Amino acid sequence: MSVWFGTGASRGLGAEITREALDRGHSVIATARDASSVLRAYPNKPAGLLAVNADVTEVGQLTVAVQAGLAEFGQIDIVVNNAGYGLVGAVEEVSEEAARALFDVNVFGVLNTLRATLPTLRARRSGHVLNIGSVGGFATAPGVGLYGASKFALEGISEALHGELAPLGVRVTIVEPGGFRTDFLNRSSMRVEPASIADYVAGAGPVREALARNDGHQPGDPVKAAKAIVDVTEAAEPPLRLQLGADAIERVEAKLDLVRRELDGWRHVALSTGVG
Repeated sequence: MSVWFGTGASRGLGAEITREALDRGHSVIATARDASSVLRAYPNKPAGLLAVNADVTEVGQLTVAVQAGLAEFGQIDIVVNNAGYGLVGAVEEVSEEAARALFDVNVFGVLNTLRATLPTLRARRSGHVLNIGSVGGFATAPGVGLYGASKFALEGISEALHGELAPLGVRVTIVEPGGFRTDFLNRSSMRVEPASIADYVAGAGPVREALARNDGHQPGDPVKAAKAIVDVTEAAEPPLRLQLGADAIERVEAKLDLVRRELDGWRHVALSTGVG
């Protein structure tokens, strides 16, 4: 059995991944800003669960969490970077403070967690990093550009990490969920900037309205998503990217089609720029 280290494990998809891993007999170092919220999610405290305080923006807390996990279980095999939140607002409407706070959690929080956990995976020459991204990190939309940008950054980090860790026997998968029926669209996980610029009502307004309308009506089942995520760690050849949900497949395919059309349409310009 494996030892998992997960961030944002107290609710939503993080809680379901933790539950699925525990149900399969794995041990889980489940972190959240308040470890008591993890214990409330699992009131019977199943065997193999270690709940630890860890705010991903606090390097010291992550270091202590990793040390506690190693003291309890002796190893870490699988790292799940799940902590994060959403942000709604047209690019120009999002304040610098809100943008920096978002990247501190969604991007630098992942980097902090990787720095804390990767030494033990590298030492063992095995393991699997699961970065929970979003289909919005592959194909974003008006009104969620800064959130999409944070997940695009995670895509780039994951691609590079995949190449860096593969020779060491450590695998990397970025998960790209579509809409799943968690609390992600309510105010506990989604921050909303005021619609302060009238010119963006047409471009960003429909997305704002759709996100508010879809809270609690997302098409994806988080229990099934967690099963798929744990399954991928047992695959002989896990993918670099794992899309989850029919809506995710649709958006990825549309983006690939657009990129191919534009590449073909402007190929002559691209090829005209060579020397000689």
